[in-house]
Amino acid sequence: MGDGLRYIGVAERRARLALRHRLAPRARVATPEAVADALLALHGSDPATVYLAVGARLADPAATVTETDRALYADRSLVRMHGMRHTVFVFPTESTAVVHASTGLAVAARERATLVKDMAKAGAPDAAWLKEVEESALAALARLGQATAAELAREEPRLREQFVYAAGKPYEGVHTVVTRLLRVLGVEGKVVRGRPLGSWTSSQFRWALAPAHAELPVAQAQSELLRHWLTACGPATEADLKWWTGWKVTDVRRALTAIGARAVTLDEGTGYVVEDDVDAVPAPGEPWAALLPGLDPTAMGWQARDWYLAPELRPGLFDYSGNVGPTVWWNGRVVGGWAQRADGEVVWRILAGEDKGDGKSGGGEGVGAEARAAIEAEAARLESWLGTTRVTPRFRTPVEKDLVR
Repeated sequence: MGDGLRYIGVAERRARLALRHRLAPRARVATPEAVADALLALHGSDPATVYLAVGARLADPAATVTETDRALYADRSLVRMHGMRHTVFVFPTESTAVVHASTGLAVAARERATLVKDMAKAGAPDAAWLKEVEESALAALARLGQATAAELAREEPRLREQFVYAAGKPYEGVHTVVTRLLRVLGVEGKVVRGRPLGSWTSSQFRWALAPAHAELPVAQAQSELLRHWLTACGPATEADLKWWTGWKVTDVRRALTAIGARAVTLDEGTGYVVEDDVDAVPAPGEPWAALLPGLDPTAMGWQARDWYLAPELRPGLFDYSGNVGPTVWWNGRVVGGWAQRADGEVVWRILAGEDKGDGKSGGGEGVGAEARAAIEAEAARLESWLGTTRVTPRFRTPVEKDLVR
């Protein structure tokens, strides 16, 4: 490209995605822990996303639910907690210290200050009272093991204290201390999401004490987080890194320097890979298809997405807030969307035309018979392990809603 840096084109980026995100058949893995380790973070805002993302990457998805339950709630080798951009993710438990120090501390300070300020404006008890109630609630949670907010409030009645939020504003509301406090404790790394009250698709859950972890220096934690993410998602631009982490650009640049990241040339400009990842990565060796859930970490992995998601497909596949819905993939690019109907059938629709080889696709239906057969096989694979479970994405998109009519 004239700058002396190695050029990594669309084909190679898609090959890296196929292998490192465990989507090509030969790259699939045996356990949820292996999936989470490969991707670092699975979006957890919608509980079903975690299981669907794991199932898409297991060599044998039949045990997706039992194995993911084991990892989350029995072995605690995976943990659901707040992370980047104040979002709930599922991480390998050994990553909690890195996530907490690299992305959680700054958000946590703001959250606690906001809660104290909101309570003061409403004439509610002060920060000293809140700290006392917090310590009592954490002690109760230690006794109980896991508990819902209501169960905690029975143990510590002061958690039921209410205060008016934004009095006189159109969005005025009454907040309960337990709800706001648990949110603060979550971003502070003191509590994590526990077992749901219902099935694995339920959004009602218990709380548990967070696993004990070391307190790392922020700069060290940011370097470790960035190294792990670039290993999974590199090459990526500085803008991608800033968007994914939620950091300031100065933090991104400092971490890139600290890990010795190597610059490469991408179609959208300069990108970065970890130091020993400059060599070419071959194609996965066979065509592949995947049905990924809404908010899947692959679909949401980069800010600049043209190399795997044509702009004209986005209106049908994203909701009004920018959350991606269920997507159909063929050889490293999004080609359509899918949904599950009330009778359990997994249905899908192709939105993209043939790939032009430059990261763009033509309009209209059609990706070829081979693609359609592979996608149909993946739909049958998904439908089989879902069984009698019905999954409705929390963030509905135009294509998904249309498919289930």
